[in-house]
Amino acid sequence: MMEEVNEATPALSVSGPTIKVTEVQKDGDTLTFLVVSQKVSGTGEYHVDRTYSDFEWLQYHLVCQEDVHGMQGIIFPPLPLKAQNNASTKVLNRLGFLGLGEWQPYCKALEIFLQQVAAHSTLSKNQAVEIFLTSPDPPGRQKVKRNIFSRLSHAVEEKRKEGHKDIDEYFQTERDHNILITGCTKTAAEKFLDLVLTEQKIAVACGHFSTALHLCVEPGEDPDKQAFTKACVKLSEVFDSLKKNMTSVAENDMNTIGLGLDLDSRYQEAEKEMLFRRTCKLVELEHARKNAEKAKPAKKAALEEVKNAAEEGFDQISEVAKMEIKHFQGVRVELFRQALVEWCEKQLITAKEGADQFNQHLQAFREMA
Repeated sequence: MMEEVNEATPALSVSGPTIKVTEVQKDGDTLTFLVVSQKVSGTGEYHVDRTYSDFEWLQYHLVCQEDVHGMQGIIFPPLPLKAQNNASTKVLNRLGFLGLGEWQPYCKALEIFLQQVAAHSTLSKNQAVEIFLTSPDPPGRQKVKRNIFSRLSHAVEEKRKEGHKDIDEYFQTERDHNILITGCTKTAAEKFLDLVLTEQKIAVACGHFSTALHLCVEPGEDPDKQAFTKACVKLSEVFDSLKKNMTSVAENDMNTIGLGLDLDSRYQEAEKEMLFRRTCKLVELEHARKNAEKAKPAKKAALEEVKNAAEEGFDQISEVAKMEIKHFQGVRVELFRQALVEWCEKQLITAKEGADQFNQHLQAFREMA
């Protein structure tokens, strides 16, 4: 068990793009994910078992690096919320596509989180990343406890500072843009989730109708009854094919555009958090400047030192934030482009398979006629 992480590592011993979350095992309410990554040396792979608490441990050590230059200006890759074993309305509202009970998209979301961390020039140097990806033992358990007063205090502070006008037009424009895009992306994800749920319902209905047609089968030697029975059986096969086709369509939607919209929405929230941290530092800087201006001679030097430290910290955060926003915009576009391409490829394959299957059914009906 390794819980103390204080050092930085110059480079990961694993290749970031090769990181995969390949499967999940259930033990009651505990989910264990298998994380596989190739060694940079090319001589083998790391296979480690990680629970969601381990992912929280990693995230905690990434966001708590206070001694790193401009750390608060980083857009931290968003960790998906903890998975639930049922698809209740409450769970769907919280998790969206990741709450449908399908583990493939959830594993993919965790996989993207790890890949983005490993690809980050600053975060990847944290020793916690190396430990998480390579240590055969559980890396640790980290639960950040916040009482109700700290949560209320944060909510009041956010409401008070979120509308604070920025001194930099670039960041003010980015904040306005982020608010707009976050709302649009969330709405798009919700509407697309409704589409997938409808597709799943259609697939279930086709399956029920396929089963019901078998109940129309009538035994006997009567030619009319035999013809009717044969037609019902063949029609049942058609609706079973419709069920399989619609199920594939729903899975394709969920695992490509659905996951892409979900990731985009969570990343927009991550950028919003970064911009808010910078706004809080801006408010602190303005207060420090006012205090230095009004300071009496006895406290002037001390408050000037506080002001200079606040200015230096704020400049560092702003410098890192600009680079992060530029990188984020490129990554966001590329990830969603990949989702669209993969969606088109999968839907074309599904459509071709469906067309071939329905042509066979059509030919069978023609032979019956």
